[in-house]
Amino acid sequence: MAGSIEAGSTAPEFVLSGGMLRGGDFTRGTYRLDIERARPLVLAFYPQDNSSVCTKQLCSYSSGLEQFTELGAEVWAISPQDVDSHEEFARTNNLRMPLLSDPDRTVAKLFGVAAPGVGLRRSVFLIAPGGRIAWKHAALVGLTWQPLEKLTTELSLL
Repeated sequence: MAGSIEAGSTAPEFVLSGGMLRGGDFTRGTYRLDIERARPLVLAFYPQDNSSVCTKQLCSYSSGLEQFTELGAEVWAISPQDVDSHEEFARTNNLRMPLLSDPDRTVAKLFGVAAPGVGLRRSVFLIAPGGRIAWKHAALVGLTWQPLEKLTTELSLL
């Protein structure tokens, strides 16, 4: 695994395919980090669709999505599964944030969170307007996640 990017660094540019559940429609598209430079972005890397811990984490963020948007932030979740898997995951759990596909773990490697054997480390990066990484957390084991309250507190400091 490459060294993880530290807070204060500029987030690397990337483009990934993904989709987002809106009402009953799952809208697929391309997500570009360079377009999101004007507002805060919560970038959550998670190992696998439909796993117990990942489901709890993303359901927590989705159910509290208004707290993120009140702070002007968007939430993107990234894992190695394909967009078809993300659609099923979003529909099953009513996930309301974009789920992005990083099958080769290219973006996970850019952020230094790719891990042999497990795909990637459960990690969250808060990216400030302009593209600076304002805060990050990379789990060692990945059985827990950063709670909504911690992320919104950190976002409120941007």
